Amino acid sequence: MSETHPSVRAVHLHTGYERSNVLPAVDLELFPGHSLALVGGNGSGKTALLRTIAGLLAPISGRLEVLGTTPIKAVRRLAWLGQFTTTNPLLPLRGRDVVRMAFYGERGLWKRITVSDELVVDQALEAMGAAEFARQPISDLSGGQRQRIYLSYVLARRAELVLLDEPMSNLDSGGMLKYYKAVTALGLRGATVITATHNLEDAADCDFALVLGAEESRFGPGRELVASLGHHH
Repeated sequence: MSETHPSVRAVHLHTGYERSNVLPAVDLELFPGHSLALVGGNGSGKTALLRTIAGLLAPISGRLEVLGTTPIKAVRRLAWLGQFTTTNPLLPLRGRDVVRMAFYGERGLWKRITVSDELVVDQALEAMGAAEFARQPISDLSGGQRQRIYLSYVLARRAELVLLDEPMSNLDSGGMLKYYKAVTALGLRGATVITATHNLEDAADCDFALVLGAEESRFGPGRELVASLGHHH
């Protein structure tokens, strides 16, 4: 075990959009294969924390290591799915094109993606049940179908660290089942998955939870921490 480095390690980390709107200090340590739920009300800073881990927002103070290095240097080894991923209607992208973007970091925008890349794209679409509408323009898809495409993109990244902001928004029950299966498979493969969610049942299923309150953040085993929320106001 001592050989394994943490996937994410935060020591007294403060982050936020403006100095006035700073999250309480966050301390956590996650190892490969772990799952973490970020729990808190709207505006509690779940997205800000995800964006900080993804290297999109600079920490205000404290220490943050991602995959043994700085968030910026780890970017190519992680997959990030934000909320409200909008697509430019001027770019007539099909669902499949969006999933292929998983390889742009490695191949550059205009390099041809390989046969084995295409196979990964196929498997990801299959896993999310999105293959049948992957050739349609993304702008023609329903919110739930779009979300399945975005999640296929995440799977195709084959990342060591996966960051998901409310990934189940718009998914129907069939989509949710496929999502749960995919996330379980990610963990078994050794990926670390961090999910911002307002669903406490999902949070309890994660190995760990981080509850972001106004005054303090609490990190601990998912089921235990979620159970304590009922008694902790």
